[in-house]
Amino acid sequence: QVHLAESGGGLVQAGGSLRLSCAASGRMFSIFDMGWYRQAPGKERELVATITGGGRTNYAASVKGRFTISRDGAKNTVYLQMNTLKPEDTAVYVCNLRAPLLDYWGQGTQVTVSS
Repeated sequence: QVHLAESGGGLVQAGGSLRLSCAASGRMFSIFDMGWYRQAPGKERELVATITGGGRTNYAASVKGRFTISRDGAKNTVYLQMNTLKPEDTAVYVCNLRAPLLDYWGQGTQVTVSS
């Protein structure tokens, strides 16, 4: 089975930056599509960014130009660099791995952006 472990969340002032990490188990990491989702209180889970095994990326309109998703196959890790953070970015950020027939999810890491 696949295990995902997020880290890097925390409290930051508006305009600041954070870098989230998602470490994935398994030797087939490089072929899986990966993504970051977030869920804020009272809101539905939102897709933030995705990255394919080939490195193609997509972003939610709300974060495009501010966030960057990347992956390091040697470390089995996906990153989400978050710049120019806004209070509305406050949420639990969850890593997702799309395997055949099944998605895997991490436990999430809290990001809080203060005004």
